[in-house]
Amino acid sequence: MFDDMAGFTIFLICFSGVILFILLIMALRAIKVIPEYERGVIFTLGKFTGIRNPGLTFLIPFVQIMQRVDMRLATAEVPRQEVMTKDNIPMLVNAVVYFKVIDPEAVIIKIEDYIFAIRQYTQAALRDVIGNNEMDAVLMERLQIAEAIREIVDAETSDWGVDIESIKIQEVELPAEMKRAMARQAEAERERRAVIIASHGELEASKNLRLAADELASSPGALHLRTLQTIRDISSDPSEKLVLFLPSNIANLMEGFTGNKEK
Repeated sequence: MFDDMAGFTIFLICFSGVILFILLIMALRAIKVIPEYERGVIFTLGKFTGIRNPGLTFLIPFVQIMQRVDMRLATAEVPRQEVMTKDNIPMLVNAVVYFKVIDPEAVIIKIEDYIFAIRQYTQAALRDVIGNNEMDAVLMERLQIAEAIREIVDAETSDWGVDIESIKIQEVELPAEMKRAMARQAEAERERRAVIIASHGELEASKNLRLAADELASSPGALHLRTLQTIRDISSDPSEKLVLFLPSNIANLMEGFTGNKEK
């Protein structure tokens, strides 16, 4: 009899220990800590029952579950894809979407995977916006193109509990043939500008030369001095050939000299 009582007591102690251990495990599982940057979406028997704020919170084991939602600014990369512009120019474009959750309930209940959905919708909006613009506009107005894409995506994702902060077009790659054509066009433009600048320089130089010629023509002595100065500059370098410039009225001088000699 005593042995039976002792065995029953040991059984009760062991059973109570197991129960206490199970209760302790359940209590630990019921205690949750939510960081400042997260919110907890609570479901009670499968039904949404509220949002838990950061801090210590308690759940009813086997009755309530909690799904965490990150409220920080996040990014979703839109992979590189080929897009056709309005003027039928294919280009490879990739972008990055910056967004954050503003309604934890909506991103859990209304959509299955909001990050994947944002990425896919941005791809579609990117193709639509770029497809309605010509190549030059896409290359020169990248910020305006990105803002137009952001407005389209933000209008759609607002019902998902997500706010699209911005969209950045990272890279726009053109076909190799188009790159070579643009390089040739840029080179031709540079040559055209160089010719225009050179022609303006020649025009200004010709004006200055005309003024100098008029000034020298008004004074024959100045013209002779200029000729002598030129001869001196040439003769200062031994490697240069010496060229003598005769006055334009040399024939008249020679005739006068010959006439005086005959007399």
